[in-house]
Amino acid sequence: MERREFLNILAIAAAAGAALDSKALLAATPSAVDKFYDLPRFGNVHLLHMTDCHAQLKPIYFREPRVNLGFGSALNQPPHLVGEHLLKAFNVRRGSREAHAFTYLEFEAGAKAYGKVGGFAHLATLVKQLKASRPGALLLDGGDTWQGSATALWTNGQDMVDACLALGVDVMTAHWEFTLGAKRVQEIVEKDFKGKVDFVANNVKTTDFEDLVFKPYTMKEMNGVPVAIIGQAFPYTPIANPRYMTPDWSFGIREDDMQKTVDEVRAKGAKVVVLLSHNGMDVDLKLASRVRGIDAILGGHTHDGVPGAIPVKNAGGTTLVTNAGSNSKFLGVLDFDVKDGRIADFRYKLLPVFSNLLPADAAMDALITKIRAPYEAKLGERLATTDAMLYRRGNFNGSFDQLILDALMDVKNAEIAFSPGFRWGTSLLSGQAITREHLMDQTAITYPYTTVTEMSGEMIKTVLEDVADNLFNPDPYYQQGGDMVRVGGLQYTIDPLAAQGKRITEMRLKGTPIDAAKTYKVAGWAPVAEAARDAAIANKTEPVWDVVETWLKSKKRITARKLNVPRILNAEGNKGIA
Repeated sequence: MERREFLNILAIAAAAGAALDSKALLAATPSAVDKFYDLPRFGNVHLLHMTDCHAQLKPIYFREPRVNLGFGSALNQPPHLVGEHLLKAFNVRRGSREAHAFTYLEFEAGAKAYGKVGGFAHLATLVKQLKASRPGALLLDGGDTWQGSATALWTNGQDMVDACLALGVDVMTAHWEFTLGAKRVQEIVEKDFKGKVDFVANNVKTTDFEDLVFKPYTMKEMNGVPVAIIGQAFPYTPIANPRYMTPDWSFGIREDDMQKTVDEVRAKGAKVVVLLSHNGMDVDLKLASRVRGIDAILGGHTHDGVPGAIPVKNAGGTTLVTNAGSNSKFLGVLDFDVKDGRIADFRYKLLPVFSNLLPADAAMDALITKIRAPYEAKLGERLATTDAMLYRRGNFNGSFDQLILDALMDVKNAEIAFSPGFRWGTSLLSGQAITREHLMDQTAITYPYTTVTEMSGEMIKTVLEDVADNLFNPDPYYQQGGDMVRVGGLQYTIDPLAAQGKRITEMRLKGTPIDAAKTYKVAGWAPVAEAARDAAIANKTEPVWDVVETWLKSKKRITARKLNVPRILNAEGNKGIA
């Protein structure tokens, strides 16, 4: 980094009120790459973990949440810590590049200072470096890999399959992969992955005879130590996503089956047992307290970048629970030291992937260029420019979510709009052009249909109550991950601690109370019901990206979005909100 660039960054930081680490900025030079990522080898069992990359092959910006509420046993505990609370809990210094990676604090200043994160070419460099220093190390993919970008949608997931094979993924489980349809998933597992990647899911069975659809686990020997990797696909796939995409498969947490599988691999001689999970961290924490014999859970789904491994006591000992963030932004490194058939010690580190610090791997960079070449012009088309940061992440709303809501209400002439509480979707800095690729990063799904529905006030409340229970049910096994449905036009109050069906109150539209018996025009997208899909196809309903693109092009310049968020009760002192 040249002196002029360094001074410019410090000026940006000062203007933003940030206290960025000047030593870290000066260290952002090729000579410092090895030092930042110099993670000494420890022990004899080595696991590298990535999850929820959501098909992001190129480096991106991704802002972490400032609202990630936890209640009950989860109150003020990881992963429900944001901002300063997270930094303090894990002893991370504010202003450091790690603080930028793990929190929303001074995000724009930090992004301009430390650059973009992720990107498979940079991730590949890190994976190769760590595998070279750790003989036999396995790369585990927690899923949500084949969905989340335009190219993944347009290639039916093939771009990510090819990239993961080149990256050297050894074991994988899944969630959004299933939205490509059962036939496509099986095609990839049986052809592309055969003999190369173990696709494991202990909890996916056929609906007729309850036969396992995939291998429940894989056994590996590493440096003389037998290691079992058990897979746990997202247990609520047919509820959170369209059932018609996997009509002959059943899912679930299946705690009893998990215990039987753990006992089975232990009986076969496994000295280290790891669960590669897509449950979500709160579910993993409960599971860890109830199932014996799992040494570590490498988790995903809820996109929580948690700097440390959380130890959970159970009847059989202790299980370490981790979660490795999203968007190719992090790589988890778990090292076990196994002596005399038992784990003597461990080390865990969640490494942020800074593209400025890691040179691009030449072979992966060439593959990504080849994959994207047919689509570059379409991806790069500028639709508008944003005056303010756009992001999606947080329990109740994000500025890109608000943009989608505003577009739906304007284009569809609706009073109210709903948008799913997805946690994937990249961030943009103020002044950036909004390209078609950025829009697709927020909307690229296989059921993108927009809807306009006449809904009663009573039905609107029912929808909000159902999603609120999914997010705030006191039992983690009834939480499906994701965030609260984003709402445009409608204001409401929420009490996360209230009983089911009584969390939502004071619903108003332009200051007027919502009438339970009155009908309102509501726009939305991503319906999971098969009937809604059939109606959308029959009526040739536009996909959401066409609606939003039309709106963006008409505006040309996007002013700062005013977030429509509810009034939250009983959140005082909660370290999951800033």
